[in-house]
Amino acid sequence: MNSTESFILILYYSRHGATAAMAEQIARGVELSTGMQARLRTVPAVSAECEAVADDIPEQGPLYCTEQDLLDCHGLIMGSPTRFGNMAAPLKYFIDGTSNLWLTGGMSGKPAALFTSSSSMHGGQESTLLSMMLPLLHHGMLYMGLPYSEAGLLSTTSGGTPYGASHVAGKDNSRTLDDTEAQLCRALGQRVASVAEQLS
Repeated sequence: MNSTESFILILYYSRHGATAAMAEQIARGVELSTGMQARLRTVPAVSAECEAVADDIPEQGPLYCTEQDLLDCHGLIMGSPTRFGNMAAPLKYFIDGTSNLWLTGGMSGKPAALFTSSSSMHGGQESTLLSMMLPLLHHGMLYMGLPYSEAGLLSTTSGGTPYGASHVAGKDNSRTLDDTEAQLCRALGQRVASVAEQLS
């Protein structure tokens, strides 16, 4: 790894803010671990605008992710809203462009985890997390979910799965993270950071 800073990359796409709110809670969990920093990054929306003329820096929020961010991170936590039981197209488009890292093994052996949000309780959260897991496994990453030792998994009435953190945003995307969802996000961040510290 080329970076002197030990960090967990929290890479996400968020359209209405729910996934971004989850990313912030995950970052808090990462930084509960003494040896790791959280680095928040996003991806551009898919647009008819030509990439060659699109801005390199978003108008607000975190910077766009680069291949170097992926190469230098000590772990990856990736998030997307649910789109018909799968990750959103902008994140998929970005991940599809990481074949150089796949060819060189740049992500192999690093811990990874996932998070998602959906409008409804049965909106495809688990299938989204399972489908997002596949490219991480192809990259040789060490996938981590949430264990049932996290009490919130047994008591949640909204988001939270053993496959990763999740949130139910409501049909108008106005429902904020509840205490259990936020705690499970922090637990996920802390868990990945802790394992990354042990591995490094």
